[in-house]
Amino acid sequence: MSHAIKLYRHPLSGHAHRVELMLSLLNLPTELVFVDLANGAHKKAEYLAINAFGQVPVIDDNGTLLSDSNAILVYLAKRYGSGSWQLNDPLHEARVQRWLSVAAGQVAYGPAAARLITVFGAAFNADEVITRAHALLKVMDSELAASPFLVGNEPSIADVANYSYIAHAPEGNVALDAYPNVRAWLQRIEALPGFVPMQRTAAGLLAG
Repeated sequence: MSHAIKLYRHPLSGHAHRVELMLSLLNLPTELVFVDLANGAHKKAEYLAINAFGQVPVIDDNGTLLSDSNAILVYLAKRYGSGSWQLNDPLHEARVQRWLSVAAGQVAYGPAAARLITVFGAAFNADEVITRAHALLKVMDSELAASPFLVGNEPSIADVANYSYIAHAPEGNVALDAYPNVRAWLQRIEALPGFVPMQRTAAGLLAG
């Protein structure tokens, strides 16, 4: 592959980080395009032309435009994945899809929402979203007691989809102290060849 995949992103977006991480883990040439969310660049006509929902991330793979972080992960795994990153077994794909649903559901409305309050000033009920985050973390911790990654012994896009907002949950006042299996899982992902971190924010439990 000679061309670079363009990734439209913001460095503090966990949704965008999922895709940046996947591109790096797959060792794909990438051109990062900064989308200035603070100044509403994602709601301007030229950006809405590439994603009508006005969200990051979007990828441009040689003229193929794709939005939605989890959809992009599926595309990259199918198109460029090999080994455990490939999606070709029905049961494996179904187990991965379960965690993509978690990433779009419980993660988005739990730890991601909690972080939106502290980092971006969003108007969520902190108690409610933090409680939801801990309910999710309890389930993740018990499932990760049985396997090193969310779907078995090898990393998959399920891990990539869930990593960013769980790793940055403390920024939203969601402590990870009670979840040793989750913390060990985060370290396993961070040890993968090609791992790239998401920019940290001094907010929530990380506020100086």
